Amino acid sequence: MANDFFAFKEFTIHQNRPTFKVGTDGVLLGAVADTGDAEHVLDIGTGTGLIAIMCAQRSKAWITAIEPDKESFLQAVINARACRWSDRITVLNSDLQSFVPVSDNKFDLVVSNPPYFINSLLNPDMIKSATRHSFSLSASDILNGADLLLTEKGSLQLILPYDEGTLFIAEAAGAGFYCNSIIKIKPYPEGKIIRMIMKFERVKKTTYEKFLTIETGSRHSYTEEYKELTRNFYLKF
Repeated sequence: MANDFFAFKEFTIHQNRPTFKVGTDGVLLGAVADTGDAEHVLDIGTGTGLIAIMCAQRSKAWITAIEPDKESFLQAVINARACRWSDRITVLNSDLQSFVPVSDNKFDLVVSNPPYFINSLLNPDMIKSATRHSFSLSASDILNGADLLLTEKGSLQLILPYDEGTLFIAEAAGAGFYCNSIIKIKPYPEGKIIRMIMKFERVKKTTYEKFLTIETGSRHSYTEEYKELTRNFYLKF
């Protein structure tokens, strides 16, 4: 059973309410997302608030985090209020589709660890299904939201499994967003690529590509690259 909280170096994520707990995907995106000199950041489907809080730690931006599930929203509010950057984080109980038409802000960065089981059988637990299946938030929803909410030079940054990421890249290009950066993630040196962190912008550039391996080959024996990437967050590093 997962713990009711996950302690990081500079904040704690309480997770007794949300359907999904702190996971490697969220930590990776929170650690890798190019916040640059962003002034306003939007986190779509914030869950526990993890990515929003990590982005606040890594930047001086004002963070808006939206979450449609009521229990997860309440948990994100608790976590955001308890962290040292609480004055720069706003958590809203909203899905993206409802948020887009009422938002008065434009964002320099939109981040998301979105639903991705596009063709899988639905989980009998419909809350979990809504969180991890694209019927609640499709690629089209994300791209339409990005188009309307991003500044002209803003970027959309996501983490997705390899196959779903490849499909998203193609759909994004059709919507006028180009994948200018890809980090391909493997669990261990001989493993297949299991995730991609992608950065999309309106102007097409030469794609920057790199690989990240999480473990050396032994369970919980992490690569130096992964430890360096997450050193400012994980207590064990």
